[in-house]
Amino acid sequence: MNIYATCILAFAMSMDAFAASIGKGASLERPGMREALRTGMIFGTVEAITPLIGWAAGFAASKYVMAWDHWIAFTLLAVLGGRMIRQGWSKPQHQALPVKHSFCVLVMTAIATSLDALAVGVGLSVLQVDIVTTALVIGLMTLVMASCGVLLGRFIGPAMGRWAEVLGGVVLVGIGCTILFEHLGLFSAP
Repeated sequence: MNIYATCILAFAMSMDAFAASIGKGASLERPGMREALRTGMIFGTVEAITPLIGWAAGFAASKYVMAWDHWIAFTLLAVLGGRMIRQGWSKPQHQALPVKHSFCVLVMTAIATSLDALAVGVGLSVLQVDIVTTALVIGLMTLVMASCGVLLGRFIGPAMGRWAEVLGGVVLVGIGCTILFEHLGLFSAP
């Protein structure tokens, strides 16, 4: 796989993290570069590790990974998104937003948005690719995209007030539904 194909793969793999990080940034009180990079590092690290795990599992476990990854991602994203919706809905209009998300919430969101990379890693195991370089490129691209997403969310959040957290939750649930529906063949991605 050449560098262009690797970069395109990395960009595609980072899009779920980008969408989720916009919601995460919008639900915070003016997140700065430090919080954006923290979120990007967590998302990027998880996104780099999952294809390595998938690659190592290879075809021996591929039928198990691909049989459950969509359900796990859907469940995690639905729970996290539902929690954000509930919190945003029940929050008084002028209540202060948190300044950062907990490490656990960010890791759970990163795992949920990177399960597709696990299946990609399984697929890459049959190709003769440098999996370490590919995983690093995927992780780096995700770091950049998630950091940019948080900063973009910073500008969306104040304009929307408490509804930013509700919208962020809806985005997470939507990503989960998309993953599930695509796997079940109810609709296919463009």
